[in-house]
Amino acid sequence: MRFNSYIGIIILKYLFVNRLLRKLYNEYMEHKTNVMRVLNAAKINYKSYSYDAKEALSGIEVARALNQNEAQVFKTLVTVGKSRAHYVFVVPVAEELDLKKAAKACGEKSVEMVKSKELLGLTGYIHGGCSPLGMKKFFDTFVDSSAHNFQTIIFSGGKIGFQVEVALDDLAKLIPFSLADLTLKN
Repeated sequence: MRFNSYIGIIILKYLFVNRLLRKLYNEYMEHKTNVMRVLNAAKINYKSYSYDAKEALSGIEVARALNQNEAQVFKTLVTVGKSRAHYVFVVPVAEELDLKKAAKACGEKSVEMVKSKELLGLTGYIHGGCSPLGMKKFFDTFVDSSAHNFQTIIFSGGKIGFQVEVALDDLAKLIPFSLADLTLKN
């Protein structure tokens, strides 16, 4: 009888510990985005940020929420060229993509922005959480040349409310990209 009680206590402890470990694992996984997992897998140093947001904020609002320099925080824009090929452009949040410069950079006659409703199926990301890392498939990527003014740049962590800060050299280890002047000049 005493032996069965002892086994019962061990089983209860096992179940408690197992449930606790599962809970901790799930909490850990919720705070890591696929972008962060890609960076971790590649052993890339990065800093992650999070902010409260139920829906997409403007890039400037994100920079302010993180108390970061707007020129160092970048947004990821997806376009489609005249040839129907898709391209990714990473530009400062306070700037606007110059579609003529973008087309020239990728060798297209013209490019236009991909519609928000097409973004998820195309990239795996939603508007406000699009990152140049971890897309469903690789697209030619272009980063605004102003990124060279900083040791690191900040961009979406792949989910609304998450951003990552990465050195350009480290980003280049994960995705090939070209630097180009991509923004409208006032």
